[in-house]
Amino acid sequence: MPRLRQVPRAEASPNVLKYYDRLFGERDPVAEPGTATGTPGDWWTVFALSPPVFDHATSHFGMFGMFTDRSVSKLDPKIRELGILRAGYVAGSQFVFSQHCKAARRNGLDEAKIAAIPDWQVSDVYSKDERALLAYADCLVLERGRTPDGVFAAVKQVLSDEDILEFTYHVCGYVTHAIMCKALKLEYDNVEERIREVPVPGEGELVSDWAGQAWSRQES
Repeated sequence: MPRLRQVPRAEASPNVLKYYDRLFGERDPVAEPGTATGTPGDWWTVFALSPPVFDHATSHFGMFGMFTDRSVSKLDPKIRELGILRAGYVAGSQFVFSQHCKAARRNGLDEAKIAAIPDWQVSDVYSKDERALLAYADCLVLERGRTPDGVFAAVKQVLSDEDILEFTYHVCGYVTHAIMCKALKLEYDNVEERIREVPVPGEGELVSDWAGQAWSRQES
């Protein structure tokens, strides 16, 4: 379950209800979860807690035509999805990465390029221009925006200033989605923490200070 309360259909604001209708039909998405893509759908029901936050997030989606008939974006959708895919992967969000594999495919990004997102640095499937964009995406996510002049100059050879601004906005926006999904345990990011102590083999044995014991044996 998500960490926050979900908003049932009966409590949804009019603008939220429009999306509930598109995604869930007449179902109450809290009582009967599930979307056409196989996700639980709890991103929508949790974000519905704050209609202004919900509106802000969905207006971002509307920039590139999600849930609308036309897009206001002039950025090549394959380039946009390349950046979002890398952001989702590096930020560690199964939900963002998985959903945008589908979006990238729908917008014409090659299967080989989708598959190579995790190890793009050593893959030969990307063009020089795409490698520059992936390097910039890594600067935005991994370096918190700290971008060497050489990387930015390479990006300037690929995109206009307007497109660079939009690419930057999309990558950073989806890092936010990735972080929020993990923190609130939404959709495919509702997983157990895997970083924890692994017990020493030998059930029932008491090992109080294995490192200290190993050091003592070495000294003796």
